[in-house]
Amino acid sequence: MVLAAPLGPARFAALRGVVWALCLFPLARLVWLAAFGGLGANPIEFVSRYTGTWTLVALVLTLSITPLRQLTGWVELIRLRRLVGLFAFFYASLHFLNWIAVDQFFDWPAMLKDIAKRPFITVGFAAFVLLIPLAMTSTDAARRRLKRNWSRLHTLVYAVPVLGVLHYWWLVKQGVQTPLPLTVAVALVLGWRLLMWTRTR
Repeated sequence: MVLAAPLGPARFAALRGVVWALCLFPLARLVWLAAFGGLGANPIEFVSRYTGTWTLVALVLTLSITPLRQLTGWVELIRLRRLVGLFAFFYASLHFLNWIAVDQFFDWPAMLKDIAKRPFITVGFAAFVLLIPLAMTSTDAARRRLKRNWSRLHTLVYAVPVLGVLHYWWLVKQGVQTPLPLTVAVALVLGWRLLMWTRTR
């Protein structure tokens, strides 16, 4: 199904620039808020919620690229998937570093205890751990080296947003705003991928 005109080199370059700007916007806004006292009464909680939310948004956008390519016929969109996926890892890393360095101040025994006993931390940590090999093998060289195993490894990308949504839902009990919109978005993109998979069987 093709719903759009072909995407030429000039339009793709412009689109790539827009994607870069959109991916950098959350970071720029966070820096601005930090510089001008806009992080609220609890800056640690704000940064945690902010970076976690944008991690999920970037993951949803990453998973949306293939459906968009199928709908528009813009095969060049696949070249943007790695960029958006790496930004998802970047914001996940900020989220994780905020927890270990600012919130927990590198208290390793306390963090290990939380990972083992607090479900929302357990699934959040698992999601971040799964992202690491995806980011490390995102290069063309890694894809050539791993061959078919690369595709098998990168199916982990479907588990990460599910774990991220679970992580977010558990936080609702602790006063964080509802993650329903992101849950719906994750369900839609994964549902589309499942539908396409069943049609090829």
